[in-house]
Amino acid sequence: MSDFDLSLLQQWIGKSENLHDVVRPEAVAALAATLDKPVPDRLLPPLWHWINFWSVAPASQLGEDGHPRRGGFLPPVPLPRRMWAGGRLTFPEPVPIGAALARTSSILDVKDKTGATGRLVFVTVRHEIRCGGRLAVTEEHDIVYRDMPAPDAPPPAPRPAPAEAKWSREITPDPVLLFRYSALTFNGHRIHYDRSYVTEVEGYPGLVVHGPLIATLLIELLRAELPAARVKSFSFRAVSPLFDINPFSVCGRPEGDGRITLWALNHRGELAMQAEATIE
Repeated sequence: MSDFDLSLLQQWIGKSENLHDVVRPEAVAALAATLDKPVPDRLLPPLWHWINFWSVAPASQLGEDGHPRRGGFLPPVPLPRRMWAGGRLTFPEPVPIGAALARTSSILDVKDKTGATGRLVFVTVRHEIRCGGRLAVTEEHDIVYRDMPAPDAPPPAPRPAPAEAKWSREITPDPVLLFRYSALTFNGHRIHYDRSYVTEVEGYPGLVVHGPLIATLLIELLRAELPAARVKSFSFRAVSPLFDINPFSVCGRPEGDGRITLWALNHRGELAMQAEATIE
C-alpha cells in the first residue's frame, strides 16, 4: 500500500474549485442543539461554517470508507486511513446567519514523510470564503493519509500537554453526538458512526470523534469563558484520536496580548489536540 508515485499526486497542486452556499438558520439551530448551546441570534460563531459547503457525491461514487472516491478535487492517495490533521484560520469579517457565501478552494501542497506507523501523505487545501464580496474566512486545511498499522505495532508515545489550565470542561461523546455532527456536515466517513467498520476494518477501539468537532468544542470553551471576545484567528493540530468509549476534556488558558492556548486531553490526561486562538 505504501509504494506509490508521489509526483503523480503532486500534479493536483494548484487544482481549484468554486462552491456557493447559504448559512441556513435551521442548520445553525441544529448545530446549536447538537452542541447543547444557545442558538446564535445574528452572527455565525467561528468554525460553524463547517456545516456549509457539503461534499456531495452519488452513492455509486463513494469509497469503502464512506468518503467520495479519491481522484476528483483531492488527489487519489492510495493509503486507507484519512484524518483531518489540523488547520489555520482567520476571520476578517463576521458572517451573518442567512447570508450567501462563496468559497474558492485550491490544493496548496502534497508531500510525504515516514512516521512511526509508516509512510504518510499530507495534503494542504486553502479555502477562501467570501460574504457579500468581502473575505470573511481564510482556512488552510491539512489532511493526512496513512497506512494501516501492523498488528504488533506499539501505540505511539503520548505527547505532553500544557499545564495549569484556567478553564476545563469534560465532554462525554456518544454515538448520537457523532452521528448528528456527521449529518450536519454531510460527512459519510464511516469511522464516525459505523462501529463494526471502525473496529474491524480500520482497527480503532471505538468511533472516532471528528477533528473539526473537537476544534469547535475548544472554541466553544473560549466563547463560554470570554463571551465578549471576537476570535481573530485560530490554529489547531490533532495529536492523537479520541473515541466515543471514554470522556475527554477541553482546556484553555489566556496567555496575554490576546492569545489563548487551548488543548484537548483524553481520559488518561494525554494530549489529543493542541490549539491557539487570538482574540480582540
